Formats: sequence, C-alpha cells, structure tokens
Amino acid sequence: MVERLMRVAIILLLLSTGGLGTARGEARPRMNVILVLIDDMGWGDFSCFGNSAAETPNIDRLATEGLRFEQFYVNSPICSPSRTAISTGQYPQRWRITSYLNNRADNERRGMAQWLDPAAPMLARSLQRAGYATGHFGKWHMGGQRDVADAPAISGYGFDQSLTNFEGMGPKLLPLTLKPGQQSPERIWADAERLGAGAKWMLRSEITGGFVDGAVSFVRQAQADGKPFYINLWPDDVHSPFWPPVDQWGDGRRGQYLSVLRGMDRQLGKLFDVIRSDEQLLRNTLVLICSDNGPEKGAGSAGPFRGYKTQLYEGGVRSSLVVWGPGVLRQSGRVDRESVFCALDLVPTLLDLTGTVWPEAVQFDGESLTATVLGEGGSRKAPLFFRRPPDRNSSYDTPDLPDLAMRRGRWKLLCEYDGTNVELYDLQLDRGETTNVAEQHGDVVSSMLAALMDWNRTMPADRGADAE
Repeated sequence: MVERLMRVAIILLLLSTGGLGTARGEARPRMNVILVLIDDMGWGDFSCFGNSAAETPNIDRLATEGLRFEQFYVNSPICSPSRTAISTGQYPQRWRITSYLNNRADNERRGMAQWLDPAAPMLARSLQRAGYATGHFGKWHMGGQRDVADAPAISGYGFDQSLTNFEGMGPKLLPLTLKPGQQSPERIWADAERLGAGAKWMLRSEITGGFVDGAVSFVRQAQADGKPFYINLWPDDVHSPFWPPVDQWGDGRRGQYLSVLRGMDRQLGKLFDVIRSDEQLLRNTLVLICSDNGPEKGAGSAGPFRGYKTQLYEGGVRSSLVVWGPGVLRQSGRVDRESVFCALDLVPTLLDLTGTVWPEAVQFDGESLTATVLGEGGSRKAPLFFRRPPDRNSSYDTPDLPDLAMRRGRWKLLCEYDGTNVELYDLQLDRGETTNVAEQHGDVVSSMLAALMDWNRTMPADRGADAE
C-alpha cells in the first residue's frame, strides 16, 4: 500500500510538471511510445544480431543509436499468449490464452478462452484514460478469427483507432497474393471481411507499408490534437506463407523469408524517418522493437539458441529487443548482454515512464524496470515461468517436448507437468542449452522445481496434459 501511494505521488508530480525533465531542467510533454511487435522473427534475424544473409539497415540504425538487449524474453513461444502478456503485464495463462486462437471448436478442445477478456488490464486502456491517443496497427490475434465472429472489437480494449489483418475485429487490410508469372493477384482470407466493417485489399508484400501509413496519419492527428500517443505496430510479414514482391522472389523457404524480412525493414523505415525528421517527436518518442516468439524451422534464425517457435527452449522464447529514443534514453549506443527481463515487465515500466497511474486492484506479473529500458541496466527480481502451448507436445519432429520451464539467475530448468524429465542448463556457460547439468546441481533442481510446480498450480489449467 505504501509503495503504491509513493508511486501515485511521483506520477502526480510528473503530471504537474509536464512529464520527465530534460537535461536542462525544463518540463517537456509526456513521452510517446511505439511498440513494434514482429510476428515469428528469430533472435538472430536482424543483421545487428548477427544475420549475415540479409541486411536490416533501418532497424540496425536504431540499434546503433539506441540500445540492443540480448537477454530479453517473451512469455510464450506462440503468438496469441505472447501478445496477451505484452499487452497486460500478466501471464497469459491467467486469461486462458495459452496457444494461438483458432476456430471455436479447437479453442474449446484445448481448454482455452475464445478471446482475451476485455477486463484484462490493458496497457492501452490505462494510457487512454490518462489522456493518450491510442492506436493499433497490424496483427491482433487476441480474439476475432475464423468462425469466432462475436469477439469484442479492438477498440474495446482501449484503442481509439485500429487497423488489423484477418485475425481481429475491426477495419483491416487483407492480402492479395501474386507469384512470378501470375497475371492477376488472388485473395486469401476473403471471409475475414465479415469480421468488422472496413476491409481494404492490397498486395501482401505491401501490407506493412499500409499499417505504417495508418500509424503515421495517427501520429499527425495526435500532434494536431496536442496529445501524447501510444501505438502498437505489429507487422506479420515474416509469418509464413511468405509473399515477397515478385521481383524479389527468394530461393526456397529460407530465401523467401529473407526477402520479406528485408521488405519489412524497408517499410518500417518510413515511420522511423518521420520521427527522426520531426524535432519534437525525436526528442520525446520511445520505440521498442521485438518479436512475439521464435522462428519457424527452416525460415528465421534463433542465432546461437536451441529451439524454435512453440518450444520452451531459448530459441522459442528469447527475443531480440531494440530500444530507441535519442531524446529519452539515458545511455545509447550500447549492447546490454546482462539484463534479464521480459515482455511482462514492459507494461508497468511504460506506465511509470509515461507518468500513468497503475490500474486499481491489479497485480502485475511484470516489474517496473525504467532504468533498464533507459539504458542503465538491471534485471527483474522474480524468476520467469513458462508453460508450453497445449497443442504442442511435439513439433518439428521433436517428440515429447518439455511442458514447463523456468529462468532464475543463470539457471534454466525444464520439465514435464509432473516434474519428471528434468533438464537444467547454466546459461552463463551454455546459452545454447547443449549440456544438461541437473545431476550435478541437485539443490538448484530441488529449489527451482518446487517453485515451478507451485507457479503452474496457481494458473488456470488448459488441456495440455491430455496430449501427453
């Protein structure tokens, strides 16, 4: 209670002075925030994270001018729960979203909700109530897809404006596909037109540019209205199937992936240039860029890490993170290899950075790490817990994958639901998770296993154990 009152007092002070002060001590407007969440991109896919097969110069420039974090995690190895965590600051299991949202029958079969409960503590809603203009542009996938046509509109989660794809309720951009030699494009997901009024068709290879254009217009309107803004920009170019421009058609699955990766970077560059060319925006905007989970096998790259999308090994849940804000960051041009934190932490952190009061009676699983995000380092105090998607006991020809995982300090532990088949890795010495050292560290295993099993018992169950 005392901690909350202190936080409210600090926030009220920030609000009364116009936000965080500059180096010269004068007040400035409240911070703008843009969260770029890329679909199915691997840790090693940006060239600034080691990709030598394709350049991503626009994002690389942000990393050079800002911060690059190497031990950042998302909270699920698959899309819908990962997006739930980064939106709410709470484990997605709390909201019964533990795999990708599919048709109604399959969601029920896996013991999942049909959509994210609008009562969830959305970051966007807190900012909207605090006077922010809030916009979502890109993939949603937290309700409103396939035959689930009665889900709430995206606007019901605290967004003033939205523009999505075929996996969300509201106005959307829908994909036209074109192959080399094809005379006219074809439509896919045509039945998604019914999921909210206002559908526009455009080439799949240009849709990120359409979302960027929407975001730029939103920024200009917020400026005209004298409002700070929060934007989700969530592109899905690098989620298969891949549709690059016909004149940039790649060779095989990996080649196609690299082509759409380059195209995504080019299209995102327009928004970064808009911010860079406006002195006020450059001075007061924070941009964060990460992926929602690891890559599909044979497409993206997890760099030195073991595992892929849907798996609890590092390659499935560790994400590259770039943070940029020349007028906001306290340090820049550095690579942070030590700070361990996650998507859950971004919600309380961004609330504090924007001087926004936390929602009443909400217990975040994330921690406020403002110093970390601004470049001064520091890890979250609590361990990280993971549960696999209920429909992914095996994937990519790997049978009987671990069901649960935990990261605490240097240690990563994985096991089955019942605590058997324990794997323990020392990530300081073995970040590729190649050598199981559980037998050599029985005390560590005992302590972590008890905490992990306790955590899982506190979370609503899905039907994952039925696939054992």
